[in-house]
Amino acid sequence: MRSFLRILIAAVSACVLLSGVAEARTVKGCVIKHHTSCHYMDLHGMDLHGAVMPHSVLHHINLKGANLRGADLRYADLRKADLRGADLRRANLKGAKLNYYTTPKKNGARTSATPSCAPNCGGANLRGANLTDANLTGANLIRANLTESNLTSATLLNATLVFANLTNADLISANLTGANLISATLTGAVFTNATGCSTVEPAGALNGKGCSN
Repeated sequence: MRSFLRILIAAVSACVLLSGVAEARTVKGCVIKHHTSCHYMDLHGMDLHGAVMPHSVLHHINLKGANLRGADLRYADLRKADLRGADLRRANLKGAKLNYYTTPKKNGARTSATPSCAPNCGGANLRGANLTDANLTGANLIRANLTESNLTSATLLNATLVFANLTNADLISANLTGANLISATLTGAVFTNATGCSTVEPAGALNGKGCSN
């Protein structure tokens, strides 16, 4: 009987310890966890490396200069987020929304030819962000500002970069297979040894840019 009680006490203690370890941390009011909602919050310069926040609502969040190295941001809503100078090396942004924000329509509202974001239809601001080795597979980067960003060896498989600004961006060895670059600004962007260039839209957009294929 005593041995049974000892085992039971040990099991309960282990559960308590595990629950404490698993408890989500909070950074400036933002609970770091799956499906969290931290939109409009100011987390600029915060250390969020390795944060696990897939499917989270983070539109209009201020992450300027934040450390998001290795963060899990799969399918996160980062529309209109300020990610200028953020460290996103090896971050997983698969399926993330980094496009412009549109105000949700009210029930019964008429559809307008002018998007509800007008006149400010810019996407997420990633100017100068470090996205080395980041996974942006299927990410929505319509109208995103990627000026002077580092996308070395980043995966942009089937990413949508329509009207995105890639001025002076570094895409050395990036995977651009199936990426949509229609109307994107590519002035000064470097594509040396990038792969999948022959599959991007519009066809031939990266001809003569130094891609490996």
